[in-house]
Amino acid sequence: MGQTTEKPPLRVLLANPRGFCAGVDRAVETVERALAMHGAPVYVRHEIVHNARVCDGLRAKGAVFVEELDEVPAGSTVVFSAHGVARRVEEEAADAGHEVIDATCPLVARVHIGGRRYVADGRHLILIGHRGHAEVEGTLGQIDGPVSVVANRAEVEALDFPPDARMAYVTQTTLSVSDTEGIIDAIMARWPDTQGPDTRDICFATHNRQQAVRDLASEADLVIVVGARNSSNSNRLVEIAEGEGCRAFLLPTPEELSKDQLDGVGCLVVTAGASAPEILVRETLARLAGWHDVTVEERDGVREDVTFRLPREVEDDYPPSRLAVGVK
Repeated sequence: MGQTTEKPPLRVLLANPRGFCAGVDRAVETVERALAMHGAPVYVRHEIVHNARVCDGLRAKGAVFVEELDEVPAGSTVVFSAHGVARRVEEEAADAGHEVIDATCPLVARVHIGGRRYVADGRHLILIGHRGHAEVEGTLGQIDGPVSVVANRAEVEALDFPPDARMAYVTQTTLSVSDTEGIIDAIMARWPDTQGPDTRDICFATHNRQQAVRDLASEADLVIVVGARNSSNSNRLVEIAEGEGCRAFLLPTPEELSKDQLDGVGCLVVTAGASAPEILVRETLARLAGWHDVTVEERDGVREDVTFRLPREVEDDYPPSRLAVGVK
């Protein structure tokens, strides 16, 4: 008789909330509806959200992702991604006669509005964020005036403005709340006449997912964050887990998970960045179950019942698919 080998036990804590946020849900739904209303192709400037599974699912249905509008035939249907775009992109789209559907997350749009208001008041604006990120580039292009981008305290200290300068700040929505607070403290210490939003104005979904990781990291040997490598909020979740003293890594696809990464792990946390669909979490759990006798505990967390109104161009009676895009 063959000898059976029992799988070692593994306790998995599922963080809540995790995965798609309201802004991502809105953006993906916008592309779905645009395709249903106009047919393929529908052009999307940049990835609609930072996740290959989601973008591949939309691509299979007729979405064409481009980096710049000069790749788009004149008079096409164009969707702007959830990260927002610069005004020059809006002007290029109008000049080319495109039908534009703006899927910019409303919370990102709020950052644009706040930044313009501070600059109009004669203040120099500091944007707390990461240079090169699509959201930061879009925000810079929405502000009529010079903006200083800083990602840490040292970059604040390197700015050359007198102590009595009238300053203001806004933040990239996907940053760590704790990191942002430290940078804001450094700004306020140098320039007392500074205005800016409360840190509670950082994206609620970002904050909630970060807090869920903080709450669970102390119970686990490992935190797995399902999310794309170019997803800012997913990378921040890894940093937060490590800051809590727990080993953590980013998992772009379940297939990249290897058995040896679980050596010595008796309990782990699984969460997902705001642009990662739930199917990737489920596939990760299935892969874990191939090696271990898995016990899953779904933890309670902040319940997110916020929804954002869709762009008016796609508001009709077409039934919403909600979170199913790219996962069927």
